[in-house]
Amino acid sequence: MSVRIGDHTKLREQRYSRLCKLDLVTLKPKLVMATASKVSRDDFRKRRELDEARKAGTAPAEVDEEGKDINPHIPQYVTKTPWYLGIEHATLSHQRQDGDKIEKVTPLDEHERYKKGVNKAAPKAKSFRKGACTNCGAMTHKAKQCVERPRKLGAKYTKKDIAPDEHLPNLEEKINFDGKRDRWRGYNPAEYQRVVERYAKIEEEKLKAREKQLNEEKFQASADGEGAVAKPDHDSDSSDSEGDDQDDAKYADSANMIQKFDAKNRVSVRNLRIREDTAKYLHNLDVNSAHYDPKTRTMRANPYEHTGLDTTAVPFAGDNFVRYNGDVVDIAQRQVFAWDATSKGEELHAQADPTLAEKMYKRFQDKRENFKATQQKSVLEKYGGEDHLKAPPKELLLAQSEHYVEYSKLGRVIKGQEKAIARSKYLEDQHPGNHKSVWGSFWRRGQWGYACCHSLIRESYCAGEAGKAAAAASEKPFLAVETAAVAGEAAEAAPKTMVELHLEKKAADSAAKDSSESSDDSGDDGHDAATRKERKRRKKKARKARKRKNGGDDDEDEDASRRKKIKEAMEKQKAEEVAAAELLRTDERSRQYGAIGGSVDAPTEEEMEAYRLRQGRADDPMNAFLSK
Repeated sequence: MSVRIGDHTKLREQRYSRLCKLDLVTLKPKLVMATASKVSRDDFRKRRELDEARKAGTAPAEVDEEGKDINPHIPQYVTKTPWYLGIEHATLSHQRQDGDKIEKVTPLDEHERYKKGVNKAAPKAKSFRKGACTNCGAMTHKAKQCVERPRKLGAKYTKKDIAPDEHLPNLEEKINFDGKRDRWRGYNPAEYQRVVERYAKIEEEKLKAREKQLNEEKFQASADGEGAVAKPDHDSDSSDSEGDDQDDAKYADSANMIQKFDAKNRVSVRNLRIREDTAKYLHNLDVNSAHYDPKTRTMRANPYEHTGLDTTAVPFAGDNFVRYNGDVVDIAQRQVFAWDATSKGEELHAQADPTLAEKMYKRFQDKRENFKATQQKSVLEKYGGEDHLKAPPKELLLAQSEHYVEYSKLGRVIKGQEKAIARSKYLEDQHPGNHKSVWGSFWRRGQWGYACCHSLIRESYCAGEAGKAAAAASEKPFLAVETAAVAGEAAEAAPKTMVELHLEKKAADSAAKDSSESSDDSGDDGHDAATRKERKRRKKKARKARKRKNGGDDDEDEDASRRKKIKEAMEKQKAEEVAAAELLRTDERSRQYGAIGGSVDAPTEEEMEAYRLRQGRADDPMNAFLSK
């Protein structure tokens, strides 16, 4: 059966016309405007002005069929009704939920629908019923959901001790989307009354205990004679104080959420900020002062940093001021020590076990101080220089200080304070025995004495100039001997001229030659061999004496050659170590035949000395610096 395109168009038009003539709400045929009627330009302008006046509040709002005002600010797509409803007046009924579809349940009786437990009102069954639980015989569940202990023989077979049925919730009524997901659905609010009563009893017992304690204190005070109550004054000050006390009591009774109870006193804490406190950002209004973070309400730097005021004199020195003074630095050092110990394998925690952490930290500090002292002592013993560590401070060395004193022409102090004279624990400016100088002001022949009388006996009586004369007379024999000795030493130490040295050498050579000739003439033929040996021995001895006198050039040549050999041996050993390390890095299968072979000869003296020089000493404190 073929249908033409024109027939489809006619069928579509007929269906649209029937739909427009039907009212979908009442299902009564009636004519409905398919499209809105056109509005003239003046009517559109008047309607727009009316909407603006309603939004401005100068014109009354539009009213729906129930007499309720329609908000003029609601968009048109919300207030406009669909065309198929057939409503031509202003309304919002199409946006409201239908009241017939809303579930109406009495809140206090809703828990009756969810009653749980055993239904004691129902009659107890006397025999097993078909479809009941095979274990207990109840009709409200099956054997898999049964919570009773499994019987040896179920109620299905014994027909005895049939369990009563439980309450089943009445879920036949319709429940909306929110009702299915309501966690408090079926809860009875009357059950919470027991919680309220329990806390009310606790409060009542607390009041009774407080009243009893006050009575006991009052009785004890009256028994001790201190319970006399003073007569109240009717002055304005007393009345104001009583009124304040009453207000405090009233506020304290109402501040139950922030009260703290203890066994003796009832303390009421008010959660109020002290209005006299100055905000951090108001201490210094300079824009270049410390930065204030409004999110965390912190000002880490000191707002008075560039004003020249001392940190102890300002009311606020920044949040970081608390972090870098007091015990904060010590706690931070202990925390860092705990972290380092943990990283090295020790199970240490500064907060979990503070006692152990404190003991280990003190032990570590003691060991470190002892190690420093031992290391410093070993270096000083090996290299010396302890006297340089005992140098006086720079103020004493340079004689400079910041002490300012201004004097007049007569030597009186005009400005400043005169520097006090340094005092010691010993007695000063006291000279016992009529002495005018102290002991140790005179030195002679390795002994100390007094400069006023040249006396070498301590705590002796001063003889003055007579003592000096007696000391000088007793010194004359010693001075004569010392003068002669010094003159002899000077004569011996006087340098000889080149002519004198040449003459002495020439005389010695001629004497040796004469002695050798005389020995040759006096000897016979039988003693020629002994004479020749003696001559050779004397010549050799004279040659050694000349070498020793000329400075020993041969010894210097020997030392130079030995140093050269030691240097060559050190370079050879270094090259052998490099070759051995390269050989160990290569695979043993890739080595050549006889690659490990070496010399088996005994080392020479120069090679042993080179080996000793190249070996580091572990006990040398400067070894770490020399190896770099």
